[in-house]
Amino acid sequence: MDRVLATWFGVGLLKPAPGTWASVVAVGLGVLIHRLGHFPLLLVATLLVTALGFWVVRRYTAGMEDPDRSEIVIDEVAGQWLALCFPSFGFWYMGLPADSFPYPGWVAALIFFRLFDIWKPWLVGRADREGGVHGVMLDDLWAGLFAGIATMIAAGISHGLLM
Repeated sequence: MDRVLATWFGVGLLKPAPGTWASVVAVGLGVLIHRLGHFPLLLVATLLVTALGFWVVRRYTAGMEDPDRSEIVIDEVAGQWLALCFPSFGFWYMGLPADSFPYPGWVAALIFFRLFDIWKPWLVGRADREGGVHGVMLDDLWAGLFAGIATMIAAGISHGLLM
């Protein structure tokens, strides 16, 4: 079961670029979660998958020399959902219906998340270099945080709020 969860039900076994596949799947699931229960449900799901990720990565990688294996993608799910929480919160705060999650919000969150996860600037790279179980999870959580902020800045510019 640890392998199933760590690879997010086998998505991490897809080639090439399992992290990108996991991000795309996470966005689809995240948008569905948003539509079912809006921001509060997505936030709860994000917190749960994050806690599950720390637990399952520790168990799955026990005894492995390098725990940052490409098939482990539960960290991408946690980070991508964190990035999605930002536009989801904005739509919820503005009182928009749960079935409304316009594509620019989730597309921007996906693009920015992949950018920060691959580029690994500042705290993302520091967490990645830390290695170990915490490094596996934390670099994606930092990438998700930065992606969420970048998504909101892009939305502000797009809507003329920051000009």
